[in-house]
Amino acid sequence: MAKYKIGYLVGSLASNSINRTLSKALIKLAPEELEFHEIPIRDLPLYSPDYDPEFPPAGKALKEAIAASDGILFISPEYNRSIPGALKNAIDWGSRPWGTNSFARKPTGIIGTSPGSIGTAVMQSSMRSVLSFLDAPQLNAPEAYIKFNADAYAEDGTVTDPHTAELLTHYMEEYSAFVQRVLAANAPGHIGDEHPDSDKLNR
Repeated sequence: MAKYKIGYLVGSLASNSINRTLSKALIKLAPEELEFHEIPIRDLPLYSPDYDPEFPPAGKALKEAIAASDGILFISPEYNRSIPGALKNAIDWGSRPWGTNSFARKPTGIIGTSPGSIGTAVMQSSMRSVLSFLDAPQLNAPEAYIKFNADAYAEDGTVTDPHTAELLTHYMEEYSAFVQRVLAANAPGHIGDEHPDSDKLNR
């Protein structure tokens, strides 16, 4: 069975992050063909173009981790109806310097949980706009806006509520299939790569 390396970013820096709990649950429920590694964002300084000539170690490590991933999964809360600052900062690092956007053509998924009933819907909408600009294909359906219920998760991420387990399992199955579709479409020798104007289209 082919294995696919999935890098995941948790958008919260909180020690008791419910989205980190969600990340553990997603990994437990994911299809076995997916292998996960966290891409840490805590140690990144605030991005500035002044860093472009020579990235600091944390910035280089982030870009290397993205490059080593077949797909990227964003698991994040919603702060003030938008993307948490730490996560947006990491995305800015990954997209720079100009011409070295690490997210281009990487299949992505966005999911998050919140104590509130909208379950990170507005954050995810903002993320879709950013990822579209970065030419990162997105899993658009199923959408997953999770209202957090502490009773549904054990400390290690095991999901104890059957409905929640079914929802998250379905999401990860669809994400796995999406990753494989995108990678197949981007593979060398795919018919799209033989288009006479493909060079122009990919510039």
